Amino acid sequence: MRKIVVGTRKSALALTQTNQVIAQLEQICKRDGIECEFEVHKIVTKGDQILDVTLSKVGGKGLFVKEIEQALLDNVIDIAVHSMKDMPADLADGLTIGAIPERVDPRDCLISRGGVGLDALPTGARVGTSSLRRACQLKFHRPDLQVESIRGNIDSRLKKLESEDFDAILLAAAGLHRMGWTDRVSAFLTADACVPAVGQGALGIECRAGDGFMLDLLRRFQHEATARCVRAERSFLRSLNGGCQVPIGAYGRIAAPEEAVTSGGDADVITLTGIVGSPDGAVLLRATVSGTLPEELGEELAQLLKAQGAEQILADVRG
Repeated sequence: MRKIVVGTRKSALALTQTNQVIAQLEQICKRDGIECEFEVHKIVTKGDQILDVTLSKVGGKGLFVKEIEQALLDNVIDIAVHSMKDMPADLADGLTIGAIPERVDPRDCLISRGGVGLDALPTGARVGTSSLRRACQLKFHRPDLQVESIRGNIDSRLKKLESEDFDAILLAAAGLHRMGWTDRVSAFLTADACVPAVGQGALGIECRAGDGFMLDLLRRFQHEATARCVRAERSFLRSLNGGCQVPIGAYGRIAAPEEAVTSGGDADVITLTGIVGSPDGAVLLRATVSGTLPEELGEELAQLLKAQGAEQILADVRG
């Protein structure tokens, strides 16, 4: 029997989604006659330690994965469970994403003290978010709101809604689904109204590129439609050299078979929407493309937004 050591962050959400992944992998092993046992290895990342500064000022997405990736390279762990939205556009040398399971809810959601939706928030309401992408789109649609940074794990941010006198906070819906806390949600924001982060709602199972056993096991866990959409989103991110430091979002979607039949479309076609905006919400560029080749689609979308002026916006933000 092979022991598989699974690396994860220590937060309640990270441990919950890691245990959910392990339960699914155990089912696959039982089904296919693979003898394995799993052990969880908790890792504290730099992003978990720095909670009083916005991600855009301290290094962005890599803050949540660097220590975990090093544990993979050092053979301390065999696989790592990540939220794909936390993954930088390029992985460390020698590592690969072995599987992307089926995505859960990709949307952002609003949790307000009065239980009201975005449009019903009073003028000047204080709204907390840890994301420049969310802040940009929120300010674009409601420039009257007072948007402020709020950091911490999902449970600590929920507590800050009350303790720090916010009127509302914005969070990724996927985390609330995985924790069983969707009863706290005041309103879900559609992916059109607030384009999600690249990979939002999806998990990525990372392993060493040369570990044939793990790659063979993880391919059985892959959800191909989700993986193709996330590849398109990450290609877009890579083409714009983006990350948490700039307001970028992208969401890829493949029509369900019944939708494709009804619309006369193709069930293999990815529809990819992306946004780039200024942090103050004054400018929000948006474009949508469709196609079947994920990497090429992401590059095409990036070129469309570059033609609208995205590179200058990003350069100004980085500057």
